[in-house]
Amino acid sequence: MKIAALQMRSSMQADDNIDAIAQAAQAAASQGVSYLQTPEMSVMFAERRAQLDDWATDENVERTLGGLADIARNNALFLHVGSMAVPAGDGRLYNRAYLFSPNGDLLETYEKIHLFDADVEGDDPYRESDNYRPGERAVVCPVGALNLGFSICYDMRFAHLYAALREAEANVMAVPAAFTVPTGEAHWHALLRARAIETGSFVVAAAQGGAHENGRNTYGHSLIIDPWGRILAEKADDEPGLIIAPLDLSLIKEARMRLPTFANRREFSLSVNRHMS
Repeated sequence: MKIAALQMRSSMQADDNIDAIAQAAQAAASQGVSYLQTPEMSVMFAERRAQLDDWATDENVERTLGGLADIARNNALFLHVGSMAVPAGDGRLYNRAYLFSPNGDLLETYEKIHLFDADVEGDDPYRESDNYRPGERAVVCPVGALNLGFSICYDMRFAHLYAALREAEANVMAVPAAFTVPTGEAHWHALLRARAIETGSFVVAAAQGGAHENGRNTYGHSLIIDPWGRILAEKADDEPGLIIAPLDLSLIKEARMRLPTFANRREFSLSVNRHMS
């Protein structure tokens, strides 16, 4: 099974971004790809709340989902839209991923659970919780012969989420992202390889890259990683482009047999000695 990750430099012009996804889907399908992942906020990458509210209306979302379903159907592939901003119904937004079948049917959605509230040296502060409502549901969904575990960007720092997905028989972890440059240089490869190794799963991480219209800069370096932590494909820069890799599903069983960490786990108690000399 061939899978692909699309690296983008999404703007605040949704039609342009959707056109880029459509072109990438056509290119991927022509090379035998059956699953294509796009980055976090791939459809419209706004930053300020007024810009988000202008776009994230029920009408725009419905129209956009119809266009994305057509892309999946026209290219006969699973299209995983890494995320887009949609109304949450309480005055806030969800950072929500969508998975479409090769027939254009909507199979599953996932709302980002862990919101990025952080002060990154060399960058403006991030307060995702000012605009977004956190998701409350982890998701695993079949994709052909794969079981896809969903996550989005900052989720990758929370290993217990991936342990839960692995317990639910996920064997491919999806991590669409819009990672900052400072944190990307320090942590991107290490965290994604760790998530692959500790769960014995493939990891697919489509990323935003470069200087965006909204003023943000993202790291790029989209990755496909095997269950042993080996990098199968990388877009080794911040430029837009497509990476493709065949998945050998036997590697999942091999990695989990060689390092059966989930079978070897033990319960334990915790003692904390607070008496310091």
